[in-house]
Amino acid sequence: MNNLKACIFCEIATTDRVIDQTDHTFVIRDAFPVTEGHTLIIPKRHVADYFDLNPNETSDIQELLQKHKALIEVNDESVDGFNIGINVGATAGQTVFHVHVHLIPRRIGDVENPKGGVRGVIPAKQKY
Repeated sequence: MNNLKACIFCEIATTDRVIDQTDHTFVIRDAFPVTEGHTLIIPKRHVADYFDLNPNETSDIQELLQKHKALIEVNDESVDGFNIGINVGATAGQTVFHVHVHLIPRRIGDVENPKGGVRGVIPAKQKY
């Protein structure tokens, strides 16, 4: 299968868009951010499904989530919360089939009523 040539994240892995990395993962800012500071943590190995990651990759993802959460908070005092999201499969909204974890900074007032958070992927189910 020759999907590696068409994978945007495989291509980005070696560019100056990378702002941090570990042995198994790298970090970029989202090209289409939901909020300012929207960050992606991505395994270097081309793998489409989060559930196919190995323990080294998941460990590095967790390490970078913690690190970049702290960095965002230090650099932007308006950040008051975060959403962390992973889309697995087209039905769940995945459009780039290379695992990537969204770290989305949230600020008071960025939406009228944030109750339900990630439940908003199905808008009628967000409010409960």
